Amino acid sequence: MSLGLGEGLTTAGTRHSAPSWGGNMATVLVIDDEPEVVRFVRRGLEAEGYQVWTATDGGDGLRLALTKRPNLMVVDLRMPEVDGEAVIAAVLVSSPDTRILVLSAVADAEARVRCLEQGVDILPKPFTIRELLARVRFGLRGSGGKTSEELVLRVGRIVLDIRTRKLRVDGSEAALSEREFLLMQHLMRKPDRVCSRSELLSAVWGYDFDPATNIVDVYVRRLRGKTTRDVIQTVRNVGYQLQSA
Repeated sequence: MSLGLGEGLTTAGTRHSAPSWGGNMATVLVIDDEPEVVRFVRRGLEAEGYQVWTATDGGDGLRLALTKRPNLMVVDLRMPEVDGEAVIAAVLVSSPDTRILVLSAVADAEARVRCLEQGVDILPKPFTIRELLARVRFGLRGSGGKTSEELVLRVGRIVLDIRTRKLRVDGSEAALSEREFLLMQHLMRKPDRVCSRSELLSAVWGYDFDPATNIVDVYVRRLRGKTTRDVIQTVRNVGYQLQSA
């Protein structure tokens, strides 16, 4: 399988600062049943300063995930015995804050949709190490290393707790999935400003705009269902706006 081995591990001059999470070295667990993929990904991550653990089957990977509790997991979707979907489901129950990046050569659209609905990012195979590192950096954006002043966002009657990913509106509280949280956080950081669908798709999912996808609308509906409908306003043919008043 082509992984873009000719590109990406030669990162001199473009290397980012050493990644951290809450002041500590960021940790990544790589689970894939193809040893060459594991070696390739591990080399790229370690070259960027991440602490990396690896497993070549889902069972060992799940055990490592539950004991090591990495900040982010890179997981192959299709593995024998314990597959990626089973690993993801178990990890999100025990450690819902774990960031997850799925590697997938699978043409199964339903499997990919199930991953996206859980707030999991997807990187299709084959891929380059530069693309993977960018997705990992994007996935680790969140509460790691935030100061206490940044851990709660307030806009009007809306309060978002960055640490717990809980949203409060008029006293009602709701837990958010990772993507729901990232979407709400983006809107709350730009109150009263209209955010286009393409902007939200790029900021929350890391994707270029795809006119065929309605994933932004789906997640806005979910947020409305967990709060009140008037919290997020639709701006016809443009996008969405969070009103401060």
